[in-house]
Amino acid sequence: HFYKRKSMIYIFKWTACDPTIATFCCINFIQNMDFSDGWATDDLVYMWKSQDPVQIGKGISLPRFVIEKYSSDYCNVKTSTGEYSCLLMELTLKREFSYYMLTIYVPTCMLVIVSWFSFWIDPKAVPARVALGVTTLLTMSTKTASISNSLPPVAYTKAVDLWTGVCIFFVFFALLEYTAVNAAARSDAKRLIAAKNKKSPAKDKTDHEDDSVYCEINLLASRKNNICMQWLARFPSRAKKIDVISRVLFPIVFASFNLMYWCYYLTKEDE
Repeated sequence: HFYKRKSMIYIFKWTACDPTIATFCCINFIQNMDFSDGWATDDLVYMWKSQDPVQIGKGISLPRFVIEKYSSDYCNVKTSTGEYSCLLMELTLKREFSYYMLTIYVPTCMLVIVSWFSFWIDPKAVPARVALGVTTLLTMSTKTASISNSLPPVAYTKAVDLWTGVCIFFVFFALLEYTAVNAAARSDAKRLIAAKNKKSPAKDKTDHEDDSVYCEINLLASRKNNICMQWLARFPSRAKKIDVISRVLFPIVFASFNLMYWCYYLTKEDE
């Protein structure tokens, strides 16, 4: 709107869009908006108002962002045909992180934790462990597809892509872990049957000799204070040992990933 005193008020409606979502959704970003036309400075010059040049209406907010700050500047352009006046407004926006935390990060983290429940299920309960692993993997895949469809397609990897990719990795390997447990259980059963069928007095004597050597090795291990080997020796079968190791290894690795992920992106936000 132009006034008689050659002043103007420019009112516009703006829909927020991300210039880059590589760090979605853990970092602020700056949105620049400029206003200019085809008139040279010889005919028309735009100047910001000296006091409060940029004003935001009360009660107006963005659904996914919070306006941290805003500033005004000039962006005049010089070309071969002359100089053109230009006004620049710079907005610093911050995402509403709580929404994405509750709809993306918490559900996917819970799915990863649920996939670890199979480590406490009896290896003989094949339907229960397979059903749990397949269900969590399909649910995680569906959730990842839903997240990708809600974001604009880009040619680079986003922070949320890294998160969902690692979560799928953990869920898949939790299912793959049961394959190793099942193979170890069948191998243990075959060795036990073969040992019973071939049992003889001579074999018993050999077994006693082997036992004495085994005891000597255990004593050497105890002298070295190998606590991990002593702890694993409490479980007779290899299948059980794989489950016990997975109960400890999976949470530690996932917690380490969380520590590195959040430290990196939160530190990048501060920068």
